[in-house]
Amino acid sequence: MLCYANHVDDAIVRKDQVFQHFVAIVMDIISQLQEQVNEMAELTFNTIGTLQRDAPPNQLSANYPEPPPHPTKEGENFLEQAKLMSAALVKAAKKFDAMVDALPITEGDEEAQLKRIAELQAENDAIGQELQMQLEAAEKERNQVQELFRQASDNCLNLKKPE
Repeated sequence: MLCYANHVDDAIVRKDQVFQHFVAIVMDIISQLQEQVNEMAELTFNTIGTLQRDAPPNQLSANYPEPPPHPTKEGENFLEQAKLMSAALVKAAKKFDAMVDALPITEGDEEAQLKRIAELQAENDAIGQELQMQLEAAEKERNQVQELFRQASDNCLNLKKPE
């Protein structure tokens, strides 16, 4: 009986370990998502700042005077740099989308999720009752063993020593 209780305990420990592993994976994905959002924010900030700093001036309308020439002569380099920064931002956004897709999918709407929670709670209660019964049986067995050990100890102490 005690051996069976150990198997039940081992199964519950394994189930708990699987759940903890699942939670760790989800939390790891969420942490990666947070890092990816930070990377995307940094890329966006740097891209906009670079475009703002290096963009050549444009005339807004014919009513305004011609803008002064850009202090740098790197017009072609500016376009290439803008393409590279945009590509990096798009790549980061695609990586973020892939991470979101890796998150576990919730099944159904809120009603289905509540139903699943109720099922899991009922399963948990049933396992809890089974464990309680196993615990009570193990305690009863332990008490029997303790009583037998006490009786054996008393019998040993009551024996006469050889003279």
